[in-house]
Amino acid sequence: MKALLNPEFSFSSISQFHTNKLRNSTHSPNQTSLRFPSKYRIGRGACLVVKAALDSAIMDQLGLSESDIRNPSVSTSYRSSKLPKPNQTLLDAQARVCTGPTQTRPLSEEQAFKVFDTILRSAKGELKDEYKISRAQLGAFFAAMTIRANAFPEATQWSEGEKLAINTFWPLLVRVLPPDIIFIADPEGSIMGLGNSIGPQYVGNCATEMRLVGALREVLAGGHLGYEEVQGQRMNRETDRELKAYCLAFDDELGPPPVADVRSLTHYGEPYDGNTRYFRSTLFVAAVRSCYGESCLLHGVEWMPPKEGITEEQMLKFMGANTSLSPLHAKDLLEDEEVGFAYVSQREACTSLYSLIGVREHIKKRPPVATAEKVQRFVKARGKEAMVAGFYHEGYEEPLLMLMKRRGVHSGLVVKGEEGALSMTTRLRSASISKGFPVNYCSGFRSLSMASAFEVDGVSRQNFNLEVNAMDYGFEPTNTPRTDRSVSKNIELGLAALRGEKGPAYDRIILNAGIVDHLLGCDGAEDISAALDRAREAIDSGKALKRLLNYIKISHKLS
Repeated sequence: MKALLNPEFSFSSISQFHTNKLRNSTHSPNQTSLRFPSKYRIGRGACLVVKAALDSAIMDQLGLSESDIRNPSVSTSYRSSKLPKPNQTLLDAQARVCTGPTQTRPLSEEQAFKVFDTILRSAKGELKDEYKISRAQLGAFFAAMTIRANAFPEATQWSEGEKLAINTFWPLLVRVLPPDIIFIADPEGSIMGLGNSIGPQYVGNCATEMRLVGALREVLAGGHLGYEEVQGQRMNRETDRELKAYCLAFDDELGPPPVADVRSLTHYGEPYDGNTRYFRSTLFVAAVRSCYGESCLLHGVEWMPPKEGITEEQMLKFMGANTSLSPLHAKDLLEDEEVGFAYVSQREACTSLYSLIGVREHIKKRPPVATAEKVQRFVKARGKEAMVAGFYHEGYEEPLLMLMKRRGVHSGLVVKGEEGALSMTTRLRSASISKGFPVNYCSGFRSLSMASAFEVDGVSRQNFNLEVNAMDYGFEPTNTPRTDRSVSKNIELGLAALRGEKGPAYDRIILNAGIVDHLLGCDGAEDISAALDRAREAIDSGKALKRLLNYIKISHKLS
C-alpha cells in the first residue's frame, strides 16, 4: 500500500488466433461431492444438487425445487455438445506453435510429419466428424507457421524437422487445400519451398474479403494494423489502436446501455475461460460489497476455451439462479436494495461475439477479443463507475487501463491474481519467481472528482501500482484452496465463507473486497483497516449470504 502514497505518473474466422500464451491444463479430476447427508452426494458422471449446500429452509424460502438446480459439477462438462470438436492432433500442435516469439516450441520431425500427414488426409476427405480439420484450425496453424517464418527470432522459427515435413508434404497439400488456406500458408509464394501463384494472386471473393486479405498480408508478414484495419488476429502483441478497435467493435449491437440509479458501480472483468486450479472468489466478493452500497456487475460466459475453467455463470446456474438476464434485467438487480449486484452473460449481451466460441476452441489460443471483452460496460450508473480486470502476462496492464479510461469510468484497476484472474491471495510469494509481475500486483488510476475519465486530466487522476502483501493487514499466510475444475467445490468454499466459517476462502473474500474498495477510492474505504472491517461485518452479520440467496430468487422473477 506504500506505493499508493507515491503514485507513478508515468475477421474471416480462419485468420483468428491468439495473443496470450496458453496455460492449458489437461488435468480432469474426479468430481467432488459435498460433505452432507448421503442422499445429496454425487459421484463421477452424476450431478450435484445444490440443496446439499443449502439447507431445506433456505430452499423453501427460495421457492426452488430440486429439479430447478441440477447441473454438472465439473467445468469441462459445460461445453455444448452442439459445438464441432477440433482435431486433437492439430490442436496439440497449435498449443506449441500458435504462441508468441519467445514461447513457441517448434515441432520435432516426428511431430511435424504426423501433423502434416493429418492435414493432408483431412484435406483429401479421408477424415470424418471430429477427426476432420476445420478451416479455423488450418488458418490458425498455417498463420502461425507463416508469422514464425517471417518475423520470429531464430530460436522459434521453423525447426529442421518442420522444414523437412513441409518440403515433403507441401507439393501434395497445394493440390488439395482451399485457396484461402494456401494464401495464409504462403501469401507471397516464397516460404514453402515450392513457388506457386495462388498466394500472391489471392484477393478474396468480395469487397469485404479484399479488405481482409490486404490486412492479413501485413499481419502475416509480422506487421501491425491501424485502427480501421483491425479484422485479423495474430501472434504479435496488439498495439493500443488495435485493442481499441477490438474493444469497441461490438458496442453498437444492443445500442446505448441502460443506466442504473446507483451511487457506485464496479464492472468486474474476469478472464472468460475461468479457473482450473484455485478458488474463484469474485461472485462472493460482489455479494459482500453490495451490502454497503458498492454495486457490482459481473459478466462472462458459461464455458470458454482454452482453459474451460470454472466461471461465475456455472456457479450461478449450479445454485439455481437465472443466467439468461439482459442488461436491462441487470439494471433492475443493481437497483434492488435487497440484491445490489448482477451477472450478465455474453450470450445475452453480445450475441455476435458469443457466437465465436466454437472458432475460439478451434484456434486453441486466446484471441485479442479475450483482452477486450474484459473491459465491457453493459450497464452504466448515475454515480461513480469503476472497472477491475485480471491479467497474467506482463505488458497487458497498461493497455487494459487505457481501455478502461476510454470507457469513461472514474477508477480502474488491473490485478495479477492467481491464474490471471482477479483473486488476490494470502499465500506467501514464491521465492523462485524471478521475472514478471508477482501475484497480487495491482496497477490502476482513480479520479479525484466526479468528472468521468474522458474529462479529467493528469492532475485530477491519481495513478498507482503496488504489490499487495496480505500479511501487512493481519492475514495469516495460507495456501489457496484448490478446486481443480470442480464447480461444486468452489461453491462449497464460497458458501462456507459467507456463512462465517473462518479460513483461507473467508480471508480471500475479505482481502479482495477491502483492498479493491480502498484502491478504487470508494467512500468509507480511505482507511484500509476500516475497509476490511466492513467487509468482515457484511459476512459475519449474514448480510452477504442473504444477498446471494436473494439474487438466486429474484433473478427468476425477471425472466
